[in-house]
Amino acid sequence: MSNFSEILTQPEGRKLEFKESLPAGIDLVKTIIAFANDAGGVLYIGIKDNPRKVIGLDENTLIKYEEKISNFIHDLCEPVILPEISFLHSENKPVIKIVIYKGSVPPYHLKNHSIDESTYIRVGSTNRLASKEIIAGLERQKQNVSFDSELIYNKTIDKLNLDAFKSLFLEKTGEEASIQVLKKLELFRTEQNKKLPTIALVLLSDDELRKQLFPYAKIECARFKGTAPGNFIDQKPIDVSLGLQSDQAYQFVVRHISESSTDYTGVYRNDRWEYPVIAIREVIRNAVIHRDYSLSGKDIKIAIFDDKIEITSPGTLLPTVDFNDMQSGQSDIRNKILAPVFKRLGIIEQWGNGLKIIAEELQKYPEIGFEWKEPGIAFRVVFIKKNYGQEQELQQELQQELQQEFQQEIQQELQHELQHELQHESLYGKVLKLVQEKTSSTKELSIALGQITISGQLKKVVSKLLKDKLLEWTEPEIAKSSKQRYRITPKGIQFIKLLQKGKNP
Repeated sequence: MSNFSEILTQPEGRKLEFKESLPAGIDLVKTIIAFANDAGGVLYIGIKDNPRKVIGLDENTLIKYEEKISNFIHDLCEPVILPEISFLHSENKPVIKIVIYKGSVPPYHLKNHSIDESTYIRVGSTNRLASKEIIAGLERQKQNVSFDSELIYNKTIDKLNLDAFKSLFLEKTGEEASIQVLKKLELFRTEQNKKLPTIALVLLSDDELRKQLFPYAKIECARFKGTAPGNFIDQKPIDVSLGLQSDQAYQFVVRHISESSTDYTGVYRNDRWEYPVIAIREVIRNAVIHRDYSLSGKDIKIAIFDDKIEITSPGTLLPTVDFNDMQSGQSDIRNKILAPVFKRLGIIEQWGNGLKIIAEELQKYPEIGFEWKEPGIAFRVVFIKKNYGQEQELQQELQQELQQEFQQEIQQELQHELQHELQHESLYGKVLKLVQEKTSSTKELSIALGQITISGQLKKVVSKLLKDKLLEWTEPEIAKSSKQRYRITPKGIQFIKLLQKGKNP
């Protein structure tokens, strides 16, 4: 860890805790157990946390305290935990330092108590009772097996729908996903003469069993209006085979961020995304590859705001991975069966290279901040626009200058439609308002309007809104794309504002 003066400036967290005085035995060992069950940690006694201040201990009690701490840990923890206890001085005041290493035989718990009722884990800067899912994960850790390697007994692999996975595997590797290949990748095992799939293979499949057993193994994507969760501009659940999820999520992100020209090299234009998209792609891939699939009811979430992009993955950061040292080529694997498959599919390019790619891409974007945190039993990465406030002020000034001119232009160009809508709301206005609330397809608009089938009138109205440039396609280059939607344009937003102004002068 850093030198002591630096430690004193750090907040309490997953691996660090401060106590002003020696806690009661049970409170002390809860922290010790939580550290041993997780990534290890350091506890300092004699330092007040809030506000941070070195209080110090009585020099004459140090040996007595050391013995007391050792006895607490020995008498109240199971299996045995061996701490490193030392004394140091800060501001000429004695402090006790207790180092606990990540345990090799978890779950650690209170002695003479059941494992279910006394196993503690570290969540942020607090100690919490572990759920049965977490305890099962700790048991697997002790046995050095991963959740995705466990067998599913509901179906044999010949009954499992693997069409999508086999098609993807052939496309990416040029090789058929034959029985021999599946066996080599350890995606099934034979028990009692039955070829049973692992959890990894079920997650990679397009079978209904995946949705029944792992309905949470998906990505929820959302584009919010503003800087906080609330109104959706667009949302998309990605509930397909794991091999396809990261690419579809990445496509959602790039659809909702902008790309602009910076300058020219000769006659060629240089385009640049507003965010480091390669770094975002790597974070999404890491979220899919390293998330904890044993945690039920928790999916990956990608939230795009006006000022940031958040990517949250179930499961805390693996103990051996440090996001503060991204250049060191770290590599650790939570899903030991899935990871080699993703490597074959090209989703992982090189072991331990992901964090390095993220760090290198961020260097090209000094205007983008990067943060990571662990909210509960999850890991979140945030890409932040540092200059968002200044950009907003400039946009507001420009908006004020252009608004009156823009409104006059719309009034002149669409005077007939404005007058018509002010007198009585027609399908023209209804469709525009529906798309303002949510990016929609023609079919979705038809359903929202209560139509049994898509009417010819609706098609005409949508066509006119496109022609009047109040709506635009989300996939302008592929008119007949299955992903095609309509979204409102700035001109369309101004049109609605004029309507509201006309109805409420």
